[in-house]
Amino acid sequence: MRQLLLNNNFLRNLPFELGKLFQLQTLGLQGNPLSPDILNRYNEPNGTQKLLSYMLDHLALNVTQPPQRQWIPVQQRDCSRPTAVFTVMCYNVLCDKYCTRQLYGYCPTWALNWEYRKKGIMDEIKHYRADIISLQEVETDQFYNFFLPELKRDGYNGIFSPKSRARTMSEQERKHVDGCAIFFREAKFHFIKEYLIEFNQLAMANAEGNDDMLNRVMTKDNIGLAALLEVKEPHYETGMPADRLRGQPLLVATAHIHWDPEYSDVKLIQTMMLMWELKQIIEDTCRGYGLTAPTIDCNAIPLLLCGDLNSLPNSGVVEYLSTGKVAADHLDFKEYAYRSSLRKISTAEGKDALSHSFRLCRAYQGDTMPFTNYTYEFKGVIDYIFYSREHMNLLGLLGPLDGEWSSRCDNKKNGMVAN
Repeated sequence: MRQLLLNNNFLRNLPFELGKLFQLQTLGLQGNPLSPDILNRYNEPNGTQKLLSYMLDHLALNVTQPPQRQWIPVQQRDCSRPTAVFTVMCYNVLCDKYCTRQLYGYCPTWALNWEYRKKGIMDEIKHYRADIISLQEVETDQFYNFFLPELKRDGYNGIFSPKSRARTMSEQERKHVDGCAIFFREAKFHFIKEYLIEFNQLAMANAEGNDDMLNRVMTKDNIGLAALLEVKEPHYETGMPADRLRGQPLLVATAHIHWDPEYSDVKLIQTMMLMWELKQIIEDTCRGYGLTAPTIDCNAIPLLLCGDLNSLPNSGVVEYLSTGKVAADHLDFKEYAYRSSLRKISTAEGKDALSHSFRLCRAYQGDTMPFTNYTYEFKGVIDYIFYSREHMNLLGLLGPLDGEWSSRCDNKKNGMVAN
């Protein structure tokens, strides 16, 4: 609703439910004997929005906690070979500077406040106790002063990098730049090395004068982050001698791909650059472990890729990761002239496809998870976990939120914001 005219209706009070009409632009209340508390807010500059915000903030919410998400077993572990079992979480925590009434007008101010949200976020993380945790939209200051010390107390260590813009900012400004973080349980993993993947730097390096690459891709400062880990020997369930298990690496990567739906070309190219860089990391790692073959298979080391890809399951991004290739003239490229620049980061020999060499599976297939992002205007799957299909088997996954509970919240429009 955009307009609501209630002039001269002898109204003495207004229901707080009026605050749910967050898209209201015109509210007529003249000629009503309303309380001074209401009229004073209404008569201020931008009074309609201030009154609606006040009423939403003071609305008594009657929303029950959702039922516990259920664990869905998929298969039994293979005991015929060395097996290390671990759990993984991927979570965009929605950084504070994006959590505003301008973006989430249907949500009460108190629920958007970081001091309120951070407790719920940390409770969620600690409840599931994943061995590997991939987070996006973590503000720099929040990583060092909240996430890292909180999770260290629970036996984790972690790495972090802010978006590329941070390098051009003052120390005070850098505190509020968001980025990606990876946490891992120290009882299970040795940390070997971290890697930062800056998409704007890669776009510049591969542009070769291509205006579209420079003007569209290079201007976006999203990043990827990777941690090279080793699984500690006691966590392998096998009769194999321990010296046969030492030095088995695992590459964990995360990324936050550009958000804007109008830039599907940028999303796809950032994903291509991510996979190309991960390929280089694995090849260098294999050489460091003594592998000297002329051609190194990037599948030689298991890869776990988690991220907010800001892309739906039918997108070029997900097609590229799942199948290993996309058409060079894919619709997501929007007919921009990227082909010559992208040849350098593709393993395809033909002219009609752009590809990578990883063989990956998606943890959540089909309609198991109806959404990973749930807001008033958008509900869909944009966050993913991929894994090397030759090294890992999916034993189980966490099911979705209870559908009936979600529907009740949606119908009541009680200001839920989840990401």
